[in-house]
Parts: sequence; structure tokens; C-alpha cells
Amino acid sequence: MAELLVVRAGALTTVQDRGRPGHAHLGVPRSGALDTAAYALANRLLGNPPDAAALETTLDGVGLRALGAVTVAVTGAPCAVRVAGRPVAWGAGVALPAGAVLEVGPARSGLRSYVAVRGGLAVPPVLGSRSTDLLSGLGPPPLSAGAALEVGAPGPGPVAPADVAPLPGPPAELVLPLGLGPRADWFTGASLAGLWRSSFSVSPRSNRIGLRTEGGPALVRARAGELPSEGMVLGAVQVPPDGLPVVFLADHPVTGGYPVVGVVPPGPALDAAAQARPGTPVRFVRAR
Repeated sequence: MAELLVVRAGALTTVQDRGRPGHAHLGVPRSGALDTAAYALANRLLGNPPDAAALETTLDGVGLRALGAVTVAVTGAPCAVRVAGRPVAWGAGVALPAGAVLEVGPARSGLRSYVAVRGGLAVPPVLGSRSTDLLSGLGPPPLSAGAALEVGAPGPGPVAPADVAPLPGPPAELVLPLGLGPRADWFTGASLAGLWRSSFSVSPRSNRIGLRTEGGPALVRARAGELPSEGMVLGAVQVPPDGLPVVFLADHPVTGGYPVVGVVPPGPALDAAAQARPGTPVRFVRAR
């Protein structure tokens, strides 16, 4: 089997697939690719199974040397892609000859790019997934220079043309549909009414665990005290003591003690949250 040698790991590059749902009762988060549409497109472009493991980069890309000829595709945050120093297509299947270096450059907008290889990455699965989970430490560690990644055997699916499935660009404003509950009653009616008129921004403290907000008005509680720990789901919007909402993403904890004012449903809005840079304006709207 072919291998990819990491020559530049980037700020944070992890192996991700569709995650390991169904283990919250064991204290294990879902994990998986944050921008699910971009991850899925990268695999479709190469004819991979939909759960094939790929790389998720953060902001400044990654550099990989092919130790055998492979085909790769880069999606997600737009960026320059080069093979052996020459520009090649972003969002398309690209041949990477043995010995050549694939250089995925810094994101021009957005945060996270996805690097898939035909055949997927054959790292050992843990609880049915190859995803790196930064909260629990399950799965392979984040990439480091000198690490080698084994590539799986290619499947029968064809490599698709470049224009098969365009994706929206990273958001200039992040609009999150929010279904209230289960603990909306912990906040004053005036505070909830003001939530729909308020504007926040993405905090630099955001990560794969959660998108933190700043700059907006704090939600005011109608109750004192704290909740016992209770289960959390992807997209839950928890409100810590500072009153500023936190949107839980793929590596979120499975329990929490702060009230959840509502939930952002999985789909395009959470994919957009994966690409929202610090400072991006954030608004919450009523989910339909």
C-alpha cells in the first residue's frame, strides 16, 4: 500500500471521518469532520466510500510527500494547492506521483480544508471510527512532521470531474437557526426576545469543541444556581456564567452543567460554523 509522509504538519491537522456516534453513554463524544459537506465532497470526487478517513487542516494547510503514486483532492476552505511546486486544481482529483510533495497552502478564507486520498487513510479505527478526538484523546494524534499515513486500497468508484458539486464559500456572517430548549426557561423573557435582535462575533477561543461567541449582550438568567450534569448533543448552545452562548461542535463533551438555551440542528449552519473565522459576525434566528 502507498503511504503519505508528513513534511509539514500545519497548525492543527487531524484525521477525520464521519465520527463515532452512539457512544455518549460511555462518555465518548461524536467527533468527526466539522465541515461535513466539504469532507463528503472530497471523498465523492475520488470515488471513495462516504466514511473514508481524510485530513482536516486548520488555517495554514499541510505538506505531504507521496511514497507511492496516489490521487488526492482538496476541498473546504479555498487555498492554493501545489504538486512538486506547480499549481494544481482545488476541488478536483489530482494525481500525486511517487516522491512528489503535495503542498496545501493557507486558507484564503474560512478555516478548515479537507485533504482526501483515493482509498482513504488506513489508520487503525477506535470504536468504529478513525477520527481524532481532541477532547477524549481517542483516535490518531494530530499530525506531526515525519509521521507516515498508510493509504487504503482504492475502490471501484471513478474519480469525478472538478465541477461535480460546488460548495458555498465561508460565511461573511454566520446565521445560526436555533430551536429553543430544553433550558430556555432559565433565562428572562426579555433576554430571549433580545437574542433574536442581537449580534455576536466568533471568539478566537473557539475550537473543535465549541464555537465561542463574544461582543454581544449577555443572556440574563431568571434562575440562580447551577444544573446537575445532563446530556449534550451536537449543536447545543450552552450559556456559561458570562452569559455568552457557546455552540458545541464535533468534539463537544457529552455532559454539562450550564443551561442549554437551544440547539442548532446539524446541517449547513454547523458546516458554516466550522469555517467561521474569529471576528465573523454571528446572529441567531428562530429555527423553522
